[in-house]
Amino acid sequence: MNPTLQVRVFRGQDGQGSVQEFLVPKRDSQTVLDVVTHIQRQIDPTLAYRFACRVGVCGSCAMMVNGRPRWTCRTHVDAVSDRDAIELAPLRNFPHVRDLVVDMAEFFDKWRDAKGYFTPSTPDALQMAEVSASDPGKQAADAAIECIGCGVCYAACDTVAGDGAYLGPAALNRSWALANDERDADQSARYNALTSSGGCHRCHSIGSCTQTCPKELDPLASIASLKRETAIATVPGRRFMERK
Repeated sequence: MNPTLQVRVFRGQDGQGSVQEFLVPKRDSQTVLDVVTHIQRQIDPTLAYRFACRVGVCGSCAMMVNGRPRWTCRTHVDAVSDRDAIELAPLRNFPHVRDLVVDMAEFFDKWRDAKGYFTPSTPDALQMAEVSASDPGKQAADAAIECIGCGVCYAACDTVAGDGAYLGPAALNRSWALANDERDADQSARYNALTSSGGCHRCHSIGSCTQTCPKELDPLASIASLKRETAIATVPGRRFMERK
C-alpha cells in the first residue's frame, strides 16, 4: 500500500465549523501547501484557502499547522507531521472568513494606525536619496524593513489574542523602520500612536513574533527600541527619535 497522510482541516465560516479529515498520498519533499492543494483539486473543490507565489515570497499561504503559524509553501510535511498526521486551521487572531481563509483588513489597518508609512517633509524627500550604509538610522531600518506582511507574527502573538486594540508586532516593526527615516515629517503623530493604549508598551516581550517570523526578522527588538525611544521622549527637552 502507498503511504498516506492523515490531514485534519478546519472547515466552516465566520469562526463556526468543525474539523474534517482527509487521507492524502504521502510523497517525497512534500510541502503542507502541496497537501492542501491536493485536497482542493483532487478530493474537495469547495475547500477555501489562499496562496500565490508558492515559493516563499508573498506569504499568502500562511495558516496554523499543528497549532503554529507557518508559511505552508516552505513547510515540509516530514518536518511537522506527527505519526503521518497534521492539523490545519486558519491563522488565529484574525477574523475568520471561510475554511483556511482569514480577513487581513484589520491587520493592515493597524499598520496605518501605527504610522507605518512615510510622510515626506519636503517635495525633495520624494526623490531618490543616497544614504550611507554606515548611517545608524539606515542600519536600524534595514534590519526591520524586509517584513512582507504575512501575518505569522500577529497570529503567534498572545498579546494580540488578549487585547484586540494592540497594534501588533508587524505594525510596530514597520513603524520602527519608518521612525528611523530622518526625512519623515510626522514623528509626533507616530509618537502619539506608539504611546496609545494599544502601542508598543502593551507588548509583554514574550518573543513569539521573533521565534516564528519566516523572514528571520526580530520584531521584538524593534518594539524594544520603540519602548526605549518613546521613554526618552518623556525627558523634558527631548523629542521622539531626535537625532543628536
